[in-house]
Amino acid sequence: MSIVYVSEPTTRIGTEENRIVIDNEDGLKQSFPIESVEGITFLSRAHITVACMEKCLHLGIPVSFMTKSGHYFGRLVSTGHVSAELQRRQSSLYDTDFAKDFSKRIIHAKTRNQLTVLKRYAKSRNVDISDIKSQMCISIAKISVAESISELMGYEGQCAKLYFAGLSKCIEEKFAFNGRNRRPPKDPFNSLISLAYSILMNEIYNEIENKGLNPYFGFMHRDAEKHPTLASDLLEEWRAPLADSLAMSLINGHELGEEHFVLGTLNKPGCFLTKDGIKIFLKKFEKKLQTKVSYLSYANHQVSFRRAISMQVGRLVQAITEGDASCYEPLIIR
Repeated sequence: MSIVYVSEPTTRIGTEENRIVIDNEDGLKQSFPIESVEGITFLSRAHITVACMEKCLHLGIPVSFMTKSGHYFGRLVSTGHVSAELQRRQSSLYDTDFAKDFSKRIIHAKTRNQLTVLKRYAKSRNVDISDIKSQMCISIAKISVAESISELMGYEGQCAKLYFAGLSKCIEEKFAFNGRNRRPPKDPFNSLISLAYSILMNEIYNEIENKGLNPYFGFMHRDAEKHPTLASDLLEEWRAPLADSLAMSLINGHELGEEHFVLGTLNKPGCFLTKDGIKIFLKKFEKKLQTKVSYLSYANHQVSFRRAISMQVGRLVQAITEGDASCYEPLIIR
């Protein structure tokens, strides 16, 4: 099972019997059994037929629309999985001990994953990060005793600043960057992780809706107009092991070079992937999501990252139903 990414504006998506059919401008035609498609994500102004939309709605296959830089602006999705009872329970846990305990678990996992990823790349590049590591460990220790979500977010912010400073030391020298930046991203690394975060959040959003939860009723991130805060909550544990490591691998593995990025203009500033760069990125991203790992503490066998995301959302449903945040065990890499 996989997501179909559409990055060419001249592409047409339709259906023939029980297959998704992709027609490209160059005459190349591809098709997939519709049962093998978990979703369709547009990163361009391509075309999709009404018949294909109807088929996707009927089968519960979400269709998402994003810009080529990863800005999400809408989706076509069936309402077949909506659970009013579960969503009432979900919203009732906002600003409770459940929300604080859940947030603490997520932030602890996120910062530990960041430290693990940073140590991996520091070792591979023979870079001394001992001072950064020590400071991050101090903040991580404080997370376990934090008394509020705002305090948790403060320690998370300290770790993030140190983490990105460390990654910049470990990346190819010509791709060094000055911390996290976005809207728009100003350098290749931030361009890559911004796009990865957006696509990853879309994957999480899909699973949240499939499990009957409301993507806009978060616990850690405060209510925000038009922003799926629950998807943002769940994204945190996946940022380092999936998105950040992907960006580092693409650059340090020389799969992407300076020629795969383009700087914007005064009217549209930023740094963005070229058409070829997007293709390389999407292929690597999909391969990463299909990689099998054994990081879930409650799973007795390896599962793909995509399957792990689905399982984690399922655990959140259990935690919400029981009103017990300890049911949720975030993914922690080793």
